[in-house]
Amino acid sequence: MRRLATATSAVVLVAAGLTATTGPAAAHGDGYSALIQRASYGVPHITARDFASLGYGVGHVQAEDNICIIAETIVTVRAQRSRWFGTTGEAAANVTSDLFQQKVIDDRVVERLLTGPRDGVRSPSDEVRDQLRGFAAGYNAYLRRTGVANLTDPACAGKPWVQPITELDLWRAHWTNMVRAGSAALADGIVAAAPPGRDAPVRPGEITGQLPAPEAAALVAATDGAPAGVGSNAYALGRAATAGGAGMVLANPHFPWDGPDRFYRMHLKIPGRYDVEGAALVGDPLIEIGHNGRVAWSHTVSTARRFAWHKLTLVPGDPTSYLHDGKPRKMTARTVTVQTPGGPVSRTLYDTHFGPVVVVPGRFDWTADTAYAISDPNAANNRTLDGWLAMGRARSVADLRAALDRRQFLPWVNVIAADSAGKALYADHSVVPRITDDLAAACIPAAFRDLYAGSGQAVLDGSRSACELGRDRDAAVPGILGPAHLPTLVRSDYVTNSNDSYWLANPAQPLEGFPRIIGAERTERSLRTRLGVHQVRQRLAGTDGLPGTRFTTANLWTVTLGNRAYGGELVRDDLVRSCTAHPVATASDGTRVDLTAACAALRGWDLRVDLDSRGSHVFTEFARAGGLRFADPFDPANPLTTPSRLAVDDPRIRTALADAVQLLDGIPLDARLGDIQTEPRGAERIPIHGGWPEAGVFNMTINVVEPGVGYPKVLHGTSFLMAVELGRDGPSGRQILTYSQSANPNSPWYAGQTRLYSGKGWDTVKFTERQLKADPNLVTYRVGERRS
Repeated sequence: MRRLATATSAVVLVAAGLTATTGPAAAHGDGYSALIQRASYGVPHITARDFASLGYGVGHVQAEDNICIIAETIVTVRAQRSRWFGTTGEAAANVTSDLFQQKVIDDRVVERLLTGPRDGVRSPSDEVRDQLRGFAAGYNAYLRRTGVANLTDPACAGKPWVQPITELDLWRAHWTNMVRAGSAALADGIVAAAPPGRDAPVRPGEITGQLPAPEAAALVAATDGAPAGVGSNAYALGRAATAGGAGMVLANPHFPWDGPDRFYRMHLKIPGRYDVEGAALVGDPLIEIGHNGRVAWSHTVSTARRFAWHKLTLVPGDPTSYLHDGKPRKMTARTVTVQTPGGPVSRTLYDTHFGPVVVVPGRFDWTADTAYAISDPNAANNRTLDGWLAMGRARSVADLRAALDRRQFLPWVNVIAADSAGKALYADHSVVPRITDDLAAACIPAAFRDLYAGSGQAVLDGSRSACELGRDRDAAVPGILGPAHLPTLVRSDYVTNSNDSYWLANPAQPLEGFPRIIGAERTERSLRTRLGVHQVRQRLAGTDGLPGTRFTTANLWTVTLGNRAYGGELVRDDLVRSCTAHPVATASDGTRVDLTAACAALRGWDLRVDLDSRGSHVFTEFARAGGLRFADPFDPANPLTTPSRLAVDDPRIRTALADAVQLLDGIPLDARLGDIQTEPRGAERIPIHGGWPEAGVFNMTINVVEPGVGYPKVLHGTSFLMAVELGRDGPSGRQILTYSQSANPNSPWYAGQTRLYSGKGWDTVKFTERQLKADPNLVTYRVGERRS
């Protein structure tokens, strides 16, 4: 590792025309200058004198490691995916993406969010503007010095779409991420929206008529507002739960292992102003999950809905006008044009004073009488980077909570945090449309009340101004719920979240009485949520087989990667008795399937999803096929233990097992998980532990069966993993980026952490100078340039 680090540094220094150094970041006139200290596994520790230079350092090292990911993100927000990546087959969605993004460009959405007083609430501060400006300069400097043709990542080497970027490009990418659970998730429904009938002539290349909107339909069908493909676990442990009496945080986001949603580990420091270690999504300039010297935090995806529907009553004979307080209002029509390999393509998109018109065929249709628009408060959320900056500067849970209250910036996540005094915080202080119980009762038409009660989607009467979102007195901006309406809990023992609602952040103090749009209360919890709480309780009771009765970062790591399959713990024995008694079952397609081998594999399974676990994949596919059906009902008085008994008399149980056997045809049913569940790194197949949440697994690993092979590629799951304690001598603990620092197969940082994760290993927290200098692989260099 030391030899690799030295070789890589030498290449960077020669290519960049820079010099190695062991001193602090040097002043560089009015230019950029950042000190880069690459620790083990390529993790950069970046020190600079101001935020512009800090951003420069971040942009430079992220380009060194992941330039292709950033470049493709910029192609997306420039509305050029069709031009560069085509429009056929799997690329068919590129046209929709481009039309959505081109409308953002044409409407100058991001530019308008950058106007106003630079106080970090009404408009981004100078500090974060400098950070993005510096990021773009650092990225461009690396690209300019290396050259597109000389890039080592085959994903984009020599590609014409790898181009210099601007600060505005980065703001647009950031905006797109903020609206991913709202406008962006409904993008195909926005592009699909077309009024019934058409008398105007059709322009060449114009797409007309109603289009399908599968992503919007999936969001509408979802039980909550979480963006697809992401999730998380987190613990915040207070002084009553830790061996040392200081706060401790487990960060365990479940994000994609490839593409623009990869995390990137880094430590960022401006002496006396900012000092934070952790991770951010590739392309972002500030730590989003991590810790400073006194506070640590993580995020989990919230259940709250991020948008509100508005049912429009259309003007008779004019489907592009709607009535509002009895007066007609004309929709705004904008024809958007994007370039494709086959020539320009145009589509007319429609807006109201609420926001864009959206069509979800069969559910929210545009007829002669009715149309539907959404309001998305995150579309005006320009507070996020300043919010994360304030979190990184917090000195206590109270400071962090004050930052949340003032800025209300979190787009679609909860926060779980702890401080050095041993306080633990849970808060869903995310951006949520201001739909109170009173507004819902007065303004949701009867036909949509069940939808609101079941999934939190509010369809408001758009014909009355009294049914608009309004403003809470304590809200940072109009249209969102203020802090008094949002669930918050501070404890000295623990809080936790695993993507269920806020209700049982700590079961000893349920959070209740909040607007339905945020999440459900007194409803069944997922098996992952239940296991997450059980793991804490069993650790504190000393019944988990580990020494002691409180948490250390070592046993927190062990608990997190214990790989228990809670669903198996509940029902495996009953399932084995059922398949022993009925060794042949009928699959969903009518095929008769012998269950004998599956039954034997389940009988010998160790109830975990470790590398050595045999037969775990049988239970996983049984659970995914809908086999976990319970005989006992959910009891809100016993939410962590109900339901729990397998409905052995339900024939669908055996059908699900038969379906699992069919799906796994050609794969030994008693195979070791590590032999069939892997992640490719070049020609190497790295064994990966973990499993699906349907089986009740905390350490989530999502993948798809390849017939006769197994699970050859992780799609998403445990990504950045951190267990940090805020002790008297500073932060300490363990962390890892499961898929490694770089997506470039020719990078020395491509596989090291992945191999480490395979063995449940870790890299240490390196927050202090002493911790960093103790790293035997440390390599130091400086990046910088004079500003023009």
